[in-house]
Amino acid sequence: MSKKKKQRMKRRMTPEERRKLRRKRRRKRIALLTVEVIILLVLCATAYGIFKLDKLDINVLDKDKLEAYRDTGPYTNIALFGLDSRDGELDGGVQSDCIMIASINNETNDVKLVSVYRDTLLQQADGTYEKANSAYNRGGPEEAISLLNRNFDLDIQNYVSVNFNALVDVIDSLGGIELDMTQEEAFYSNGYAFETAQVVGQEMKPIKEEAGTQLLDGVHAVGYARIRYTDGNDFKRTERQRVVLQKVAEKAKKANLLTLNEIVDKVFPQISTNLTLKDMMGFAANIMDYNIVQTGGFPYQVTTDESVREHEGSYVVPIGLRSNVEQLHRELFGEEAYVPSEKVQQINDEIIYLTDITEETEALNTTFEGDVHDEGTQ
Repeated sequence: MSKKKKQRMKRRMTPEERRKLRRKRRRKRIALLTVEVIILLVLCATAYGIFKLDKLDINVLDKDKLEAYRDTGPYTNIALFGLDSRDGELDGGVQSDCIMIASINNETNDVKLVSVYRDTLLQQADGTYEKANSAYNRGGPEEAISLLNRNFDLDIQNYVSVNFNALVDVIDSLGGIELDMTQEEAFYSNGYAFETAQVVGQEMKPIKEEAGTQLLDGVHAVGYARIRYTDGNDFKRTERQRVVLQKVAEKAKKANLLTLNEIVDKVFPQISTNLTLKDMMGFAANIMDYNIVQTGGFPYQVTTDESVREHEGSYVVPIGLRSNVEQLHRELFGEEAYVPSEKVQQINDEIIYLTDITEETEALNTTFEGDVHDEGTQ
């Protein structure tokens, strides 16, 4: 249409029609501007995310070596490793003092945390049997993940590893966390905090060695999570680790953006993971909806044994690995009639051969049952 023809049509319009046309054009310009702003914000957020991810130790794993057993449906399972890494090692050569499985129900956003006792006698990648925490030392996250999948019929393909220094920084950035401790726990927390402070280069100010709730800074909270000399030994230790993690998660959900940005800047260089930008964006979008609803230790029925055939030292031995795996699938995925794989049955039989410990032989003995706690909605 020619310019003159448009002008003639416009002159024939009534004033009201011309006002409507101007409003329509204005709305169109506003809509286009809004779309442009949204695109710009998305690009900025993506660029910011990529910039922050550059601080992470991103590790690409060979998924064919992870021994993922089966798809667990609407659940995302992630392995969490806490490393006693004094010199910053993240990808192997150090023991994983803390081993957890975070299982996320993608339909409800409920999160369940399971601590795997680090001294648990389990089958390694080469078919030998050793403590669970030795897998990370031998082959880094790839071998540690495959250990969990192989022994428990899981489908874990992602992990996050962090050293103690990072947890100290997170807790300090959040202003500390409040923990209810016994007098004995307060005493040992001071002891471990002294060592932790030396490793991270901080000054340690002792807390009161008395029972009650105290506000702990990073070195004392990490010290609390490392205690293993009270009743319950390492079993109680893993419970403390989950308590600290849950307290951190609760406080982080209430933190402002400046605090969260500070945490990212301090902590990302101390984390190793194979999560992608897409994965992280997905978790970030739902972070406020996630609720830790249950925590527990695994195996559920265990005992300790210092006479494992052809082994030295004390081990945590599952009393019937098969039945423990059945319960794990009930607890995490609601599978009431789960039948463990032939691989789990083989491992179950070989652990019995090495220890002479069965559900029948231990029925009359005192054993420790792993703690399972229904936390409710946080």
